[in-house]
Amino acid sequence: MDKDMHINEIVLRGCAPTPLAAYLKALGVLRLVCEQVDATAKGWWQDECFMLRTRLDDNDLRRFFIEDYRPTPMLSPWNGGSGFYRKGNETAWSTLEKIITTQAERWRPFRDTAEVMADALEHLKLTEKPAELDKRALLARLRATLDDEFLPWLDAAVLLTDDKPDYPPLLGTGGNDGRLDFTSNYMQRLLEMFDPVTGKAQGDVGNKLESALFARPVPGMTALAIGQFSPGAAGGPNSSTGFDSGAQVNIWDYVLMLEGALLFAATATRRLESADPSALSYPFTVRPSGGGSGAVALGDERPARAEIWMPLWERPASLPELRVLLGEGRVTLNGRLPRDGLDFARAVAKLGTDRGVRAFQRYAFMMRSGKAYLATPLNRFHVHRNPKADLIDQLERGDWLRRFRRAARSTHAPARLQGLAHRLDDALFDLVRVADPRRVQEVLKVLGEVQFYLALSPSLREQVRPVPRLDAHWVEAARDDSHEFRVAAALAGLDDGLPMGVHLAPIDPVKRNVWAPESRLAVWGQGNLSDNLAQVLQRRLLTASRTDLNDKPLSGRCPADEGAVAAFLAGDADERRIAELMAGLACARLPARLPLRQRGASEASLPMIYALLKPLFVPDAQLREAGVLAPDGCLPLPPALPRLLRAGPAGVGRAVDLARRRRRASGLADAGWRLTPPYPDGGRLLAALMIPVEIRVIKGFIKRLADHKSDEPATQDAS
Repeated sequence: MDKDMHINEIVLRGCAPTPLAAYLKALGVLRLVCEQVDATAKGWWQDECFMLRTRLDDNDLRRFFIEDYRPTPMLSPWNGGSGFYRKGNETAWSTLEKIITTQAERWRPFRDTAEVMADALEHLKLTEKPAELDKRALLARLRATLDDEFLPWLDAAVLLTDDKPDYPPLLGTGGNDGRLDFTSNYMQRLLEMFDPVTGKAQGDVGNKLESALFARPVPGMTALAIGQFSPGAAGGPNSSTGFDSGAQVNIWDYVLMLEGALLFAATATRRLESADPSALSYPFTVRPSGGGSGAVALGDERPARAEIWMPLWERPASLPELRVLLGEGRVTLNGRLPRDGLDFARAVAKLGTDRGVRAFQRYAFMMRSGKAYLATPLNRFHVHRNPKADLIDQLERGDWLRRFRRAARSTHAPARLQGLAHRLDDALFDLVRVADPRRVQEVLKVLGEVQFYLALSPSLREQVRPVPRLDAHWVEAARDDSHEFRVAAALAGLDDGLPMGVHLAPIDPVKRNVWAPESRLAVWGQGNLSDNLAQVLQRRLLTASRTDLNDKPLSGRCPADEGAVAAFLAGDADERRIAELMAGLACARLPARLPLRQRGASEASLPMIYALLKPLFVPDAQLREAGVLAPDGCLPLPPALPRLLRAGPAGVGRAVDLARRRRRASGLADAGWRLTPPYPDGGRLLAALMIPVEIRVIKGFIKRLADHKSDEPATQDAS
């Protein structure tokens, strides 16, 4: 077969998704090969490295870069350290002079480009770094006069918007990172690789190429600054075997990295939601978000430049296809551009697989090591459709999510509020990544805490409304059939016109998304679950008596099964988790019931004292439905009974006697059976009695009591 027709797949192990320098290097290799030697070449990501499909073999690829590679002219006369201004920048000046005064063919694009730039500087009479107005005029003239060969660098480094130059984050501030000018550094590296007079390769440039492309260890790393692109190579404390180290970089890594960055070009877009005439748009770039990664804190967002999500595709893509992908470079979330990292993650979860993109490597340009910016790798987001991520849309009702996150990121936000916002971001990121009920539960738990915290601050209530009313899809998505979830859902479903949420925070019981600071219904505090439920019961009974409610205010949606109640009463359920889940579920619209599960416990697992007392905590309408009461019968809850249950073992005994008398007065017989100590803990028993249960459970109690022999002691753990 003719060699030119043979297709090779070259594994570039030196080109990996992280750090950012290695990612850009892969793109640089593909771009240069396609533009200068093999237009049919394609590339993709596989097993954490870049694959190149080309007519070239390994040796051809080496030969191309050593002998034929023509460096792209990257020059930045708008920067003081670019080499166009001699004063104070002798090294940059002499580097540029060496390149533009040689006649070697390899440097011809540099010579031609520098000549046009020098004419522009002379036309504008610029002899030193231009001021802002002069910079704008210079950029406009360069765009009008430069050849197309240079424009990719200009578009990637700086964007001339309607009012001022703007700078994409990938290349710092117009190809400049602090005092490090990328283009001057780039030219210095090129002169180390190629003779300035002949343009031929020199020194050990071949060995360094082996390392850059194939990750083969070779000596001879160069002490140079790589800027923000490779934090591990930037030097500093603990970066080497000693206490400190300078930056150590392969010169090919630096050169190919910048060659790859040329594929990222910014554009000016009209932003409908803003009064600004135009705004900077950059491929897959958003504002930084402190959540979703242990490497970033909420306080890191303000000084950070941006967050960029680099696509990883698994199907071979040609350079034109890659240009389309990066040129579009946009994902949308509910018809708008993502604002920050969380928005981008949500958009990815809605996107599904598109154009072969299987994942995004997330980077944030964070301020580290003093005031230097480093492209910090955060985490990897795999592209898949996750319907549970759609639930987050409901948090945007009334602009709630944005308002809350903005309040938490204000200059004087309390540390507690910042912590809650960071936890919410983390929980939302986890929900986007993994479609698992526990992830949904974590979001609900944090939302419950947020609601409680907002309720304590009048100033925050002015900025942020209560958590939006979530629909029943949240409940279904969070359901894991654990005892804790069943109990929490049953308690959160307490209503009777007094939704459980009004006891957790002062919200309007009708509108539910409006604060009601004058409300006296919010009684939930920092105590344990049983104590708080006792306070809730007292408030509900008091409110019912004042409003002439004819029935006990203890009905609700999502009743629990006997197994869940038995586990709670026996102390086999996590009370803290129940309380946290209940607070979150109280923000949602509970379904009428949860699907039945395979029963893991029978009615017999509940003690007889519970069977005796429970009808007193069930609305009369349900007792009539269960056949416990006559159509016109009633079974009031004696006001003293809850207090007696919390008064220790003796109080529990008196509560049993009171319950018997009340039952007999309502026509409920007890067949003469007796209860014997020890009794369950009264506080926990009271909390268990408040949990709404299914009608079939109530019917089971009645049958159980009727079948019990009158001369048989009714112990607390036997039927």
